[in-house]
Amino acid sequence: MTGAGGGRGESGVNVVSGVGGVTSVSGDSGAAGRAGKPTLAVVGATGAVGTVMLGILSERADIWGEIRLIASPRSAGRKLTVRGEEVEVVALSEEAFEGVDVAMFDVPDEVSAQWAPIAAAKGAVAVDNSGAFRMDPDVPLVVPEVNAHAARVRPRGIISNPNCTTLSMIVAMGALHAEFGLSELIVSSYQAVSGAGKEGVDTLRAQLAKVAGTELGTQPGDVRRAVGDTGPFPGPMALNVVPFAGSLKEDGWTSEELKVRNESRKILGLPELRVTATCVRVPVITTHSLTVHARFENEVTVPAAHEILASAPGVVLCDNPAEGEFPTPADVVGTDPTWVGRVRRSMDDPKALELFVCGDNLRKGAALNTAQIAEVVAAELTASRN
Repeated sequence: MTGAGGGRGESGVNVVSGVGGVTSVSGDSGAAGRAGKPTLAVVGATGAVGTVMLGILSERADIWGEIRLIASPRSAGRKLTVRGEEVEVVALSEEAFEGVDVAMFDVPDEVSAQWAPIAAAKGAVAVDNSGAFRMDPDVPLVVPEVNAHAARVRPRGIISNPNCTTLSMIVAMGALHAEFGLSELIVSSYQAVSGAGKEGVDTLRAQLAKVAGTELGTQPGDVRRAVGDTGPFPGPMALNVVPFAGSLKEDGWTSEELKVRNESRKILGLPELRVTATCVRVPVITTHSLTVHARFENEVTVPAAHEILASAPGVVLCDNPAEGEFPTPADVVGTDPTWVGRVRRSMDDPKALELFVCGDNLRKGAALNTAQIAEVVAAELTASRN
């Protein structure tokens, strides 16, 4: 496999191209080296994404002074480890944001909708990982490898993080758009069950236990009868795929499909971009995949696309099908970049490419991108103080 975008080194330490001047792990500078650095708050520190976030903050360059962990009152007093140090969780309140420069929100939409404006009013820049503000025209929707400049214009003091499905492909699409001029996207997503939270993961694992070692999957309805409860999904996940993710919206589209359309347009600055998505849930724990048909304003070739993708920050090109080399969720899970393979020029259109992309929906798809946005803001704040 090739690619300058980064990945996970053989030592197990993440190596990711720097965005906003920040690269992955250096040694912990310790409290003595943190004087004068921005204060970061992590809201939702005890949740699934919050837990991943603490790991990412421990892996990446130590640009923060205090890291304050905030969660619901029932979690207050717990001690969590970040940067090799135990930090006590404090309850979510207005006072918790005193002296905070950047506040990252890894909480449900309704919590962000209430508390991100409060954090901003207290002087923090709120970086929100929920869907509460994504399509607000006064809130930038940022992917640092694609539109880091947008983070500087934040009338409400809030920056939004895209949905995990969009994030799984948009870094690669942004790189190709910059060279060829994107005009249309037709995508199908193959979304992991962790996108539906812990309940989704628990449901799949329970169903796999029920079907393991059986001959199920050979008769109509036999899997559905065997697994019983389908949890948060409209059909069985074991031995199955479900062509529905999110909630039902107008004209038969789902919320996930509309997010891919609307967020891609906003991030790329292409409000009229033609985007069609079909979102499918598959029996994978973590890492979303997408097939992408991308049409451009200019003619494209596979060698040119390979060159762009191989050098794009945050992208790993893994495309040698003759040797069985292409990304799969089982190989990509736990890594940071967008992985791209099966790059082909359309047989019927010299301006179109077909490709397959994978991205860990809990890392780049959630926590990592939020952390990268916060790093862009931290660099801006630090520069303004010097």
